[in-house]
Amino acid sequence: MAVLGLDHYNIRAPSPLLEELRDFYVAMVGLQVGPRPLFRSFGYWLYAGGKDVLHLSQTRVAETRAVGAVPTFDHVAFACENFEAMVARLAAAGIEHEIDEVPLTRRRQVFFRDPAGNGIELNFGWES
Repeated sequence: MAVLGLDHYNIRAPSPLLEELRDFYVAMVGLQVGPRPLFRSFGYWLYAGGKDVLHLSQTRVAETRAVGAVPTFDHVAFACENFEAMVARLAAAGIEHEIDEVPLTRRRQVFFRDPAGNGIELNFGWES
């Protein structure tokens, strides 16, 4: 058996936060809401490049999740293009972010947090 790559990641949240996270990842990160199988739980699948990469699922009754806690999970990273447009979008929305340049890999990275406190890294080639 061999791992071939990352398939998706999942965020569980109560209903109001779930809707806020969906809107955030669509408006700020650029993911798209797409088809989701009928599961017992409510939620959304968000897509990048035709692939479901983020699953949002609603917490069960009496289930609690610590929002903004500092877990061992630090961030998820997406490969992106059009660095200037993304930075302008984040700035216009008032979203605090940090930019790092990594000459060895010829990448620019943008770091910020979603409304639940989860870390996001966007990676851009020098040319994008």
